[in-house]
Amino acid sequence: MPMSGAGSRPPTIADVARVAGVSRTTVSHALNGIGKVDPRTRERIKQVAADLGYRPNLRAQRLRRGRAQAIALASSMPVAVAAGPSRLGFYMEIAAAAAESALLHGYALVLVPPVGSGSGLHSVDIDGAIVVEPDVNDAAVADLKERGLPYVALGRPVSPVEQAPHVDLRGERVAEILLAHLREQGAERPALIIGSGERHAAVDARAAYERLCARYGWTPVVATAPEAGGEEAGYRCCADLLARHPGTDAVCALVDAFAVGAVRAIEDSGRAVPDDVMVVTRYDGLRARTCEPPLTAVDLRLDRAASDAVELLLGRLSGDVTTDAVVTSPEPRVVPRASSLRLTPRA
Repeated sequence: MPMSGAGSRPPTIADVARVAGVSRTTVSHALNGIGKVDPRTRERIKQVAADLGYRPNLRAQRLRRGRAQAIALASSMPVAVAAGPSRLGFYMEIAAAAAESALLHGYALVLVPPVGSGSGLHSVDIDGAIVVEPDVNDAAVADLKERGLPYVALGRPVSPVEQAPHVDLRGERVAEILLAHLREQGAERPALIIGSGERHAAVDARAAYERLCARYGWTPVVATAPEAGGEEAGYRCCADLLARHPGTDAVCALVDAFAVGAVRAIEDSGRAVPDDVMVVTRYDGLRARTCEPPLTAVDLRLDRAASDAVELLLGRLSGDVTTDAVVTSPEPRVVPRASSLRLTPRA
């Protein structure tokens, strides 16, 4: 059972040694997989440590050894959105650019799997982290704050109580140029599909969409789907949207996994993409390029954004960057593809 009683002091290696009836050295060897420890004793010590809620004091270890010279890339985005079956999605593109930038400064980049309840982020020896598009009450941010580690955000934090250096991915501008493209192609009744969380991309897209609806006289139709549902969630969401709003002639599905699902839902309803319903998405990644038809998307300049995030984090580690520092990413660019290109725009 976790320790209780004397305040909120976390259990120490000495506590584990006392309960297990062994020396602190034996505990250290057992938990770190070194030394000659009887396998049964090793397993007993691990169980005692787990029961007590013991976690290694990584900050003390860093003080003894100096900096870890490692930073992490973390996100609470589910795999269904951040990577997908190919593991070559949004998250991995950011990771490749961030790793290159970090290495130039003598830092290793630790790629952390999507952070959720019970995450292992607390066990990674790092000096700080980049959190990709944090949600409200973000799990990755909570883990980092618990450890007292600095972080920066790639994407504007949406929590009103969180202040962190961040790279602004220009969520409203991205939505504006996608919707402008749809209007140029003749859309008169475009709908918006976004994630059901509160990440900046969804919040900003909704704001831009509602503003443009008022400007152009569009009837707002906004649907949400859980990110963890991936393509199937996008399929169900779009199918329901078309049933409720059969006149919809364009869908801006911000999450690329949702957009792929939306294309299937449109075709299964007997409609054609793009002749009856156009589809666009935010991220110009593997899903957008390999969908049939290929999806119109946006070049977010993630290589530049990831490099800027690394620079912000290293600046924060050195004390040169304050918590209100913001870097704005370059102008996003629409990459038109067959999912939204009509030979003759509707009158």
